[in-house]
Amino acid sequence: MQKLKYLDYWLLVPYLVLSLFGIVMVYSASADIGSQNGGSPGSYLIKQAIYVLLGMIIVTFMFKMNLNKLRDKTILKYAGYLALAALLLLLVRGQTINGAAGWFRLGPIGIQPAEFVKFYLIVWLANAIDQRQDELMEDGWWATMLRPVLICFGIVFLIFLQPDLGGSTINAAIVFVMLLASGFNWHRAVAFFGGAFLLVVAVIFPLVVKVSEMGFAKNVYQLQRIVAFINPFKHSQTVGQQLVNSYYALSNGGVFGVGWGNSIQKTGYLPEPNTDFIMAILAEELGLITALAVITLLFLIIVRTVLIGIRSGSAYQSLICYGAATYLTVQTLFNLGGVLGMLPITGVTFPFISYGGSSTWTLALVMGVILNISARQKHYRATR
Repeated sequence: MQKLKYLDYWLLVPYLVLSLFGIVMVYSASADIGSQNGGSPGSYLIKQAIYVLLGMIIVTFMFKMNLNKLRDKTILKYAGYLALAALLLLLVRGQTINGAAGWFRLGPIGIQPAEFVKFYLIVWLANAIDQRQDELMEDGWWATMLRPVLICFGIVFLIFLQPDLGGSTINAAIVFVMLLASGFNWHRAVAFFGGAFLLVVAVIFPLVVKVSEMGFAKNVYQLQRIVAFINPFKHSQTVGQQLVNSYYALSNGGVFGVGWGNSIQKTGYLPEPNTDFIMAILAEELGLITALAVITLLFLIIVRTVLIGIRSGSAYQSLICYGAATYLTVQTLFNLGGVLGMLPITGVTFPFISYGGSSTWTLALVMGVILNISARQKHYRATR
């Protein structure tokens, strides 16, 4: 079929706009970093432009390919072995950035396997659930899904050990939502995760505060992030510096911003201005209006993806859509939550806007598959 005829512009246009706008914001947010590191102000711009260009090639490839190739047992098996080997190797040979040994250095770029695992879990788990539809009806949920659940738990646990709290939580959320869609009792799920949340709020956070007051969190990066979240201004000269300067950036920007390229906080005050905190720089330079426009475009992609999943007559395709929408939603909430001080800083990027090859390419894989599913749906409706 002529897939271009059935291209979903409600997905493609926001993706292109956000990706291209991301290149512009990466340049603005990273120009000072590039100079401070001995390079040129445009060094990150060039890299991000290449990442996005390669991402668009990936989107085109995934859009045109036969979706059944993603269900090939051999491909899924060896991709799983590769992911497992990479995650295990990271524990002993990974490059440590911001307290997590989650990167392999390949020349001038860093590869983050936990990003690609998000895509792998989506397509693998969708296939695993779809192939067990009859067994789910006959043998019950736990008897049928225990093995896939244990495999997913093992993968997420390896990411957690890096330690990468943000990456492991996003992957866990993807798995959780897809398992719910497979027929898992949502009452039990809500009770379990609600209880876990209350435990964290009532026990873990107070414990972290006590630990920080005793000085034990001084060299533990993950604990420092929670300490900074609880009381950033008390630790504004140390672990709370990121969040406090994020507040300053948001305050400086106001509704319309101080102008593109005019951020104060990116000039050495706010660490990671081109990755974790790029939305703070965006809000400072271009204001609340532009930030809301970016979030609206991303929200459009998420809603469109969910609608495609709902309309699909294939359980496999629906599950992929739900997993992809969860990935985009949770990652967005985690990033914005960290920038706004509503959640501990988890070190995750903002989709399509932040600098990074691994995240850009993983998003491209997901977008290509969703565009593929949407085109198949449009073709089916047009020919039936």
